[in-house]
Amino acid sequence: MVWLVAAGCLALVSCQPQKKTEVAVTGPESIHACVKKLTDVIVYDIFTPPVASRIYTYTSLAAYEAGRFQNASSQSLTARLNGFPDMPKPEAGKDYLYQVAGVRAFCFVAEKLTFSKDTVRRFEAATLASLRGGAADELYDRSVAFGEAVGKKIMERAGKDRYKETRGMERYSIKQYIEDKWLPTPPDYSDAVEPYWGMIRPVGMDSASQFKPERPYPYSSKDKNSAYWKELTNVYETVNHLTDSLKSIARFWDDNPFVSQHSGHLMIGRKKMTPGGHWMAIASQVAKETNADWEKSARAYALTASALLDGFISCWDEKYRSEYLRPVTVINKFINPRWESYLQTPPFPEYTSGHSVISASAAMVLTTLFGDNYAFHDKTELEYGHGDRSFTSFLQAAKEAGLSRLYGGIHYRFSCERGTEQGKKVGEWLVRRVGK
Repeated sequence: MVWLVAAGCLALVSCQPQKKTEVAVTGPESIHACVKKLTDVIVYDIFTPPVASRIYTYTSLAAYEAGRFQNASSQSLTARLNGFPDMPKPEAGKDYLYQVAGVRAFCFVAEKLTFSKDTVRRFEAATLASLRGGAADELYDRSVAFGEAVGKKIMERAGKDRYKETRGMERYSIKQYIEDKWLPTPPDYSDAVEPYWGMIRPVGMDSASQFKPERPYPYSSKDKNSAYWKELTNVYETVNHLTDSLKSIARFWDDNPFVSQHSGHLMIGRKKMTPGGHWMAIASQVAKETNADWEKSARAYALTASALLDGFISCWDEKYRSEYLRPVTVINKFINPRWESYLQTPPFPEYTSGHSVISASAAMVLTTLFGDNYAFHDKTELEYGHGDRSFTSFLQAAKEAGLSRLYGGIHYRFSCERGTEQGKKVGEWLVRRVGK
């Protein structure tokens, strides 16, 4: 009889619901995967560089604010930025899977701001399943709910940054020909991109014009000794005598999200990551190299993205104030009608150089996070067929990124140099505002 009782007890135990093992995932892989998937979606959806920076900013801030609590000493970023509501807090005395919350917040916002929603949903489902492990339903559901609550608060801010208003504004058009004002450029003569981006509310700056650069050189098509003409001929001669090394630099930093190639009546488009995507990829590479934990990696993404967004706002504010002519327009008219820029000229006014501004603003953030003289081997362009390059610091990389636009024939040298200084001010301001 004894053995029957024992067997019955064993059977009783085996019938009881088993408590799931709670597994805490602490590595940073999930946040890196989120940003890489978002870059792939942005490339596929062909968002313009300014719009892409906005998407990176809100998704990355959402992830950080939801997942940062796994580090007890972490501080909110949105509390120190412009216009964000108070973020939800974890319920006292309750456990959370903070990576699950961070991924849910990131993907909640990403799904709202991109077109490829099914791609985001599939990625989220697979990633959350891998993070859940054997966590109990209550713990998992609470973590998902917390991440979604953070995502909703981030979207409250996104709904008030004037983005929607700029979608319905009058298209930018050339109402009358003015010799010293921007004109659409070959080969597509496309309309100007994001003419109202300077109206978007910055996350760190006090206003879009806070770091307004000095006025560009006065345009002159007649005075061959003017500062403008010297800058123009510098572009012309630089492109005409490009070395293989300079061509490589120009291609490496091109990051044009949609390049059209023409052959007779046939036009083929090539998709690539945006300039902001390049710097988010650099942030990812360096975070991995330094073994940054989840919280520091998420913070690096959030601050880099915020610097990119404010950089684009500052730069675009100036572009549509000065409406400066692209070199190809003037060279074709007064020097050589068959001349082409080495890189395809983007469809918006010239001054200042967007690559220069956003590269310098991102570099200032990364310098603060990872050091003044962090030497790195930039491998982020390998998947796009543009090789890799080595740098002794983030600011050295930013300077080269800026000058690459001169080598490409799409910017004047002074626009690149002043853009770099403008971007440094944007990034430095953001860093001071949020602290290290």
